[in-house]
Amino acid sequence: MNFDLLRKQLEGELFTDETTRKLYATDASAYREIPMAVAIPRSEPDLIALIKFANEHGTSVIPRTAGTSLAGQVVGGGIVVDVSKHFNRILEINEKEGWARVQPGIVRDDLNAALKPYGYFFAPETSTANRAMIGGMIGNNSCGSNSIVYGSTREHLLEVNTILADGTQAWFGPLDMNAFLARCNGMSTSGELEASIYFQVKEMLSDKANLEAIKDGFPKASVPRRNTGYAIDMLAEMTPFKENGEVFNFSKLIAGSEGTLAFVTSAKIKLTPIAPPHKRLVCIHCHTIDESLRANLVALKHQPTACELMDHYVLEATKRNITYRDYRFFVEGDPQAILVAELTTDSEEAADQAAAALIKDLQDSGYGYSFPVISGEDIKKVWGLRKAGLGLLSNVAGDAKPAPVIEDTAVDVQDLPEYIAEFNEILAKHDLFCVHYAHAGSGELHLRPIIDLKTADGRRLFRTIAEEIATLVKKYKGSLSGEHGDGRLRGEFIPQMVGAHNYELIKKVKQTWDPKNILNPGKIVNTPPMDTSLRYEENQVTREFETVLDFSETEGYLRAAEQCNGSGDCRKTELSGGTMCPSYMATRNEKETTRARANILREMLTRSDNANPFAHEEINEVMDLCLSCKGCKSECPSNVDMGKLKQEWQYQYYKEKGVPFRSRLIGNFAGGMKLATLLPWGYRFTFGNQVTSTLAKSVMGFAQKRSMPKLSRQTWERWFKKEFKPTVSEPIKQVYLFIDELLNYNEAEIGITTVKLLDKLGYEVVFIEHEESGRSFLSKGLLDKAKSLAQANVDLFKNLIDEETPLIGVEPSAILTFRDEYPDLLRGEDKEAAKAIAANTFMIEEFLAKEMEAGRIDLSLFKEQKQLIKLHGHCQQKALSSLTPVKKILTKMGSNEVHLIPSGCCGMAGSFGYEKEHYDLSMQIGELVLFPTVRKQPEEVIIAAAGTSCRHQVKDGTGRVAKHPVEIIWGALK
Repeated sequence: MNFDLLRKQLEGELFTDETTRKLYATDASAYREIPMAVAIPRSEPDLIALIKFANEHGTSVIPRTAGTSLAGQVVGGGIVVDVSKHFNRILEINEKEGWARVQPGIVRDDLNAALKPYGYFFAPETSTANRAMIGGMIGNNSCGSNSIVYGSTREHLLEVNTILADGTQAWFGPLDMNAFLARCNGMSTSGELEASIYFQVKEMLSDKANLEAIKDGFPKASVPRRNTGYAIDMLAEMTPFKENGEVFNFSKLIAGSEGTLAFVTSAKIKLTPIAPPHKRLVCIHCHTIDESLRANLVALKHQPTACELMDHYVLEATKRNITYRDYRFFVEGDPQAILVAELTTDSEEAADQAAAALIKDLQDSGYGYSFPVISGEDIKKVWGLRKAGLGLLSNVAGDAKPAPVIEDTAVDVQDLPEYIAEFNEILAKHDLFCVHYAHAGSGELHLRPIIDLKTADGRRLFRTIAEEIATLVKKYKGSLSGEHGDGRLRGEFIPQMVGAHNYELIKKVKQTWDPKNILNPGKIVNTPPMDTSLRYEENQVTREFETVLDFSETEGYLRAAEQCNGSGDCRKTELSGGTMCPSYMATRNEKETTRARANILREMLTRSDNANPFAHEEINEVMDLCLSCKGCKSECPSNVDMGKLKQEWQYQYYKEKGVPFRSRLIGNFAGGMKLATLLPWGYRFTFGNQVTSTLAKSVMGFAQKRSMPKLSRQTWERWFKKEFKPTVSEPIKQVYLFIDELLNYNEAEIGITTVKLLDKLGYEVVFIEHEESGRSFLSKGLLDKAKSLAQANVDLFKNLIDEETPLIGVEPSAILTFRDEYPDLLRGEDKEAAKAIAANTFMIEEFLAKEMEAGRIDLSLFKEQKQLIKLHGHCQQKALSSLTPVKKILTKMGSNEVHLIPSGCCGMAGSFGYEKEHYDLSMQIGELVLFPTVRKQPEEVIIAAAGTSCRHQVKDGTGRVAKHPVEIIWGALK
């Protein structure tokens, strides 16, 4: 195929390279198929050109947005067309009539952020709402946790503009009888294809035998979540096929069609007034799944706005994640299931009364043993825990994982207890157990049996379970897909679910809309066998690698990468908050996601025959823009720690390729700074004038626009030894201060202030000479050197640091190596010693907050400054700790008002922002949230940031000087 000719016709991009194609070979399902090309279109003419090319060359186009589909909808061998980057605009908001017109690549939560000032929101709420896009929600007819009130996307879809399979453009929306009949006769259509579409549906649904077959064969109407096949049962309820039926609207058919009938370019969607803010969550703790499902029936009598289930497998998975373990605050005891019922009312008093009434009804019925009631900001944490369910399920070690095979079945909610009981009997027969979670209130649980798809037995069970559960769902006249769609996973079961006659009708719809089968073929109809083209091959051997970092918790390096299940949590935008993933937030390229990096590692380490598969340039290409911010360590529910994976990959890559000069230079930062202190005039001269600075930066590979770190007038160590005179006679306790390389050479003033502050507050500061932290070596994958430093520091501190005598640090990235990397660098007794030190190692902010809460800090020492402070958090501080301690001490020690800047990574990320090829992206990341926020602040507002690189980035990007929290607190002393 002449892709070069096609490329010239496009405003956007067309990729045919192996790397990009491999990154688009999977979604969040169990499937893998490498496409022949990936297109990133910029305009509707691009889409038309792609569809015409597919027609002319006998290939296909596969519409894709966030790629979070669970049934293989966006996996295929044709041209994947990713509209997420450029088709992401809100075209119109009609406040008076309550609708909006949007492009398919707009993220649901981002859309709602824009709608909030108007008092509206788009109601369907998937668990992936912070990255799921409207186009994908239309394709799958997504529902979400609130569907018992708001229904599915179909109920909120008013009109669509599309490109049909022949490249013509067509509008589908509500039509009265005359308009419908006119189109059936070829009037007001874009051409023959659109006319034939209307004629075919009129012919099909005017046949009473077909209407009767549809009524008998499709899931019963009391199952609100039904996405089996095409929604011809919905069309049958419209005029002219049903007297006094709904107005005919083909957009209802487009919803749930998975991009197989038309390519949606924009959609007119119904908006819903924002619900009253008076909410309560009643978290019903149950001893068994069956008890929770019967409690669900009681809860539904109280008209909840959501009723969601989490079983003990999901709850256990939360314990293994840094972020979500803190969201367990409401869990009491060891429940087998928690049913969360959301009650929304017009007042706080009414909300309390509604919660009390529900609890009484449950107690009277004998269901549940504990009923915590959640309100206010804590509600977000509970729903955050529930939404993370899919990702959390992948953070179990080993090859056996909760498999997406029968995870989307839906039945009448009244049938749910009996259905689930029979469901589990089937699994028990095969010695399987299952995860239960999600939408109990609407009759749909996401049910995932634990299966190892790398084995022949696992693949056999994958099919067997699908077949047997399909039969069970049919028995209850339910839907095999409630919201995730048929895709290639459930397509082959549609004849069984709706009957052979109805399946032929569905196939006729596809044939009419897409005569040449170019629109996402192999989905819904004429699908390949559901156990082919799986992500893992039968009897696949998982390669083992000797690593410097310890990957035993995930049973090896490759399995650590395989924990990514494709759920795409790393594709959220800066509007959603959080840190992961800064390079994606700035570029909106799939290649810059944590998911892409995990995918390329899995691909190359699994399918390469090289003795050192880490040396593949494909990995280098995809890893290049990873900032090692560590956001994924806490925010990825599947626990994919890409910072750690990158460190080890770099080490292994350099073993074959050699260590570049710049990497050695950066790794030896401390040594370079030590040398600079011997010749400080030389350092300042070199970087203080244009000529020598330009030359030096060019040699080092640094960006010309980036300012260089300043040298302190004297090192911290020199000051401490020669000038510091303690004033404490009876210290509260003794603390060891870790003086990192940045604090010693570049920011000695902050280190000096730290010592003075601790001394003033009554603590004895102890310093013993130690090695550097090793952070700079870690950042460049120079793990042998980092390991030797870790060993030396652990040997030094292991008999000194305990609960009463902690180790304190000032620079987050340096002190947190004790908590993060050191235990992974060491083994055996040394590893245990490192863990013991880690348990008593704190950032200065954490230590002060802990001491303040214990009542050991005299707050009367501080004056009431009452200043406004805007606080930016360091990435590793947010990933491994929290901004809560910083906010507490800045608020209490000076009576200040502290606002957290909702920024992710600042963009500097250690050396990343210095490197000439990364400088522009570094500044682009800063411009997402941080820089604009800082620029808006009056001069009297204090900008605070604990990280050295963060403060440097703020200065270079905005001209403002940010302060370390220690400096602010010192200034607040009387």
